[in-house]
Amino acid sequence: MQMSAMEVGQGRRAVPPLLAVSGLAKAYGGARALSRASLEIGPGEVHGLVGANGAGKSTFIKCLAGLTRPDSGTIEIDGQPVGPLTPQAAGDLGMSFIHQELAFVPGMTVLQNIMLGLPKKTRWGMVDWAAIARDVAPVAARTGITAPLSANVKGLSIAENWLINICRAQMRRARLIVMDEPTASLSAKEAGALFQAIRDLSSAGVAVLYVSHRLDEILDLCARVTVFRDGQSVAELSGATLTRRNLIDQIVGGRRAEAAAKVDHTRPQVVLSVRNLARPPRVHGVSFDLRAGEVLGIGGLVGAGRTELARLIFGADMALAGEMRLNGTSYAPRSPAAAVKAGVGLVPEERRAEALVLPKSVAFNLQIANLAKVVHGRALPFVSTRRREAMALRIIRDLAVKVPTSGTPVERLSGGNQQKVVIGRWLLRAPGVLILDEPTRGVDIGARAEIHRLIRDLAASGTAIIVISSEPDELPDLADRVLVMAEGRVVRELTGSGITRQAIVAASYAGQADHSEARNGDPT
Repeated sequence: MQMSAMEVGQGRRAVPPLLAVSGLAKAYGGARALSRASLEIGPGEVHGLVGANGAGKSTFIKCLAGLTRPDSGTIEIDGQPVGPLTPQAAGDLGMSFIHQELAFVPGMTVLQNIMLGLPKKTRWGMVDWAAIARDVAPVAARTGITAPLSANVKGLSIAENWLINICRAQMRRARLIVMDEPTASLSAKEAGALFQAIRDLSSAGVAVLYVSHRLDEILDLCARVTVFRDGQSVAELSGATLTRRNLIDQIVGGRRAEAAAKVDHTRPQVVLSVRNLARPPRVHGVSFDLRAGEVLGIGGLVGAGRTELARLIFGADMALAGEMRLNGTSYAPRSPAAAVKAGVGLVPEERRAEALVLPKSVAFNLQIANLAKVVHGRALPFVSTRRREAMALRIIRDLAVKVPTSGTPVERLSGGNQQKVVIGRWLLRAPGVLILDEPTRGVDIGARAEIHRLIRDLAASGTAIIVISSEPDELPDLADRVLVMAEGRVVRELTGSGITRQAIVAASYAGQADHSEARNGDPT
């Protein structure tokens, strides 16, 4: 396995590793997601996998799970190469995968969920749940499941459903369980129960590939850690080299830059003022000012609380503490409609699910936030097709939306053109504050450049803009100022030449350490 100089040589294993991946590569069009990614896991080992957003971790897992076929590279189980994997083949080889979106059916019992997709004992042609329960009960107890097997999972916590998924993997006789961000939605107590289950798995000889942005968990659970950066495995750390500082340096790709000194902004008036805004467990005491014509970037790792903060500002969720002021006036929207009326817009992260009516036309989707501009008459109001068409043609022209006609269903557009339609909706509305959550996710390079131009043009016209991005390379090109969030808090403000990819990534991980130590009462 080729690694960087950070690797600690421990000699060859006496037996082949359970899983050995070498030189895995995968490209989507011109974008390379993986390049020379390698990793080894031994039986009973808890092995960490870390890397910044976009480092290739998810693609790597999909290749192991048989959901994506790599372009090149080898995968070996017990020293034997395996052919192109399918989900069924991966399961037959003893690999099980537990993702953040847990697989469970709310209307079914704990036992039924544990047995999802598994062969079941029958008696007289009927599923023998009593016999199955006798087999599952001791495994469930070892896993730490305390809920009765007959209980409906609908009322259980996320932590309990994680344990159900782990129990299902054990019933499959899994030899390797891949866990993707397992504590993203867990409390400290719930995470502790999960960690104990992982240690018990390790003691029983089950290997765990633990994927997490939370470095304190990685250091606590894992004896060896592989670091991915830009689609490559760049380091394997263990023993004395496995430290938080070395992990961050390898994730970032160099020594951490010092945070730049804050500058005194001389922009016009503050448009939006946020003070100690909180909605635990996702947002804790966030404060900042947003000025007219400013592009404020919000960076951080997935699960840092950025989208949740946007939802509070837009009135999709209610803050439990703190206050906001919009143009000097108290602002506490009780709904998105109230936020829109006050002059705040949101381009959500999931445009297809949350921003667009896919079967409807481009013109229809543009009018959603602008009905007042297309409705004619008061006594018997109706939508003026002439006004709607003129409005749509203006956006299609100004934003260079590639579409045959304004009547084309928006589902037929590319991702970049769909995003232009969502942004165009707010251009017509002309809000004072516009929040864009992952505005270039899923769009090509050309569309990304055009969307960046649109954002800068909006800022130049005086709109105050918040851009949330998981791509550390995006904000340095776009933002005047960047707030980095970790664990629901703003942990760093970057300005001027201090807005770099390295600084954003380093602050994201360092912020975790700061708040982990604060929770534990460690002042050092």
